[in-house]
Amino acid sequence: MRITEKLMVKDQLVSFEVFPPKTDSAFDSIEWSVRELAAFNPDFMSVTYGAGGGTSQYTTKIASLIKNRLDTTALAHLTCASTPKDKIKEILDTLKENHIDNILAMRGDIPQNFEKPDGEYYEYAYELVKYIKEYGYFDIGGACYPECHPECDSLDKDIDHLKLKVDSGVDFLITQLFYDNDIFYSFMEKVRKKGIYVPVFAGIMPITNIKQIDRIISLSGTKLPCEVSEFLEKYKDSPEDLEKAGLDFAIKQINDLLENGVNGIHIYTMNKPYVARTVLKGITR
Repeated sequence: MRITEKLMVKDQLVSFEVFPPKTDSAFDSIEWSVRELAAFNPDFMSVTYGAGGGTSQYTTKIASLIKNRLDTTALAHLTCASTPKDKIKEILDTLKENHIDNILAMRGDIPQNFEKPDGEYYEYAYELVKYIKEYGYFDIGGACYPECHPECDSLDKDIDHLKLKVDSGVDFLITQLFYDNDIFYSFMEKVRKKGIYVPVFAGIMPITNIKQIDRIISLSGTKLPCEVSEFLEKYKDSPEDLEKAGLDFAIKQINDLLENGVNGIHIYTMNKPYVARTVLKGITR
């Protein structure tokens, strides 16, 4: 089922993100995780797309497993920054052949020292969205950043770019992860005032270890509320206690979002079924 169709019958969706293997040898372990996660009956599962398209064949393979063998709605990520236009057409054809009808269209990260000939690549996500819209067949999702894209000068300017992307054909949005719900609520006020009315799913990544959160902050500049900073400091030498505190915080965060009418929760599972299971048990919707 298409994600837009699910939104017609459910007020709030809960979904998972998984990432594909980088090699054939790792496929079996990833497939096990995906099967375990699908057993929790999420409304859909998204599959990421590696930088430079290096895992694109595995993205399609995992998305096809989710859709055609596990009977779960699949959302395939697709990035354009380092994927040539002719390759994008091939990927769309392959996804369509596998009956995958939802795509998350993004610019994606630009690899270091990457040089691309003029005209062979889409520069921005809205260009990719336009192309997919013209291609037809797919529901199109887009990414958004409640705390502003790291490469943008201001949140207002970033929302202007987001409006262009939505006007180009985006059907729904999924946020970058965040830990302060007030930032998300403020963001939603701004996007609605800008005339962006598509459903927005809140991206939530439960904190399970120190290295994870350090990397997230260094890459995205995500702000941490005092409550998170306090338990990170308190349990920095106790991995099990830190993981429990991180999962408890994610549950609290999600319940608050659901109570305040968010369209959906998208859980960045890191391919860990126990993370999804623990969070789902704590959701009171």
